[in-house]
Amino acid sequence: MFSVQPSIVSVRRRVVAVVGLLLLAVPLLTGCLRVQATMGISSDDRVSGQIVAAIIPADENDPGPELTVPSALAEKIRVEEYAQDGYVGSQVFFNDLTFGDVQQLATMSDQSAGMFQLNLQRSGDLVALNGRVDLESAPTQGTDVQLTIAFPARVATTNGTRESDSIVTWKLPAGEVSTVRAEVRYADPNTRGFAGWAGIMAGAAFGVTLIIAGAAWFTRDPEAPRRSVTEGTPS
Repeated sequence: MFSVQPSIVSVRRRVVAVVGLLLLAVPLLTGCLRVQATMGISSDDRVSGQIVAAIIPADENDPGPELTVPSALAEKIRVEEYAQDGYVGSQVFFNDLTFGDVQQLATMSDQSAGMFQLNLQRSGDLVALNGRVDLESAPTQGTDVQLTIAFPARVATTNGTRESDSIVTWKLPAGEVSTVRAEVRYADPNTRGFAGWAGIMAGAAFGVTLIIAGAAWFTRDPEAPRRSVTEGTPS
């Protein structure tokens, strides 16, 4: 249910969503830090993906970053404990989120507010991603922060690394402030919906016209033209 596939992995109307995606908003502790986010934007304006937020524990009782799901998103997000390669923390899986929902992801942790900011903005068929990631306080050794996004169409421009025509990865260095940028064009789902509805209505109107024409043909009086000719002929 929560798997991420780039092919299914889209921004409704012309809105700006301040995506505090990095619930990744984990406290930047003195130990090694791992933050890995993978998300996909579908052509139907839904976001699915997963996020890992973990550290090298200070001791055996250190659980690492712990994230809390907003109550409004309880049915769309699940959080599991993460333990891999000596790191511990949380792994978040989310599915079928709207951009409004994604904005709420920032509330899963309040310890790193302002360090991770992502904005998605639509203007017609153009969707622009802009972000800022402040890792100046992160340890320069052992920090691994990556963001991968799969778009529903070919990415026109980006400052990230292209994994394919529609998938981009950013590896964000510790000790720096980095920017995230990408632009992609694909049809506004609202426009597609209107066009489809207009097509249905046009088809229905054409069908009604055919029915009326057919009814007129079958209910005509075939003798009427003959009588008219007969009546108009002199005896």
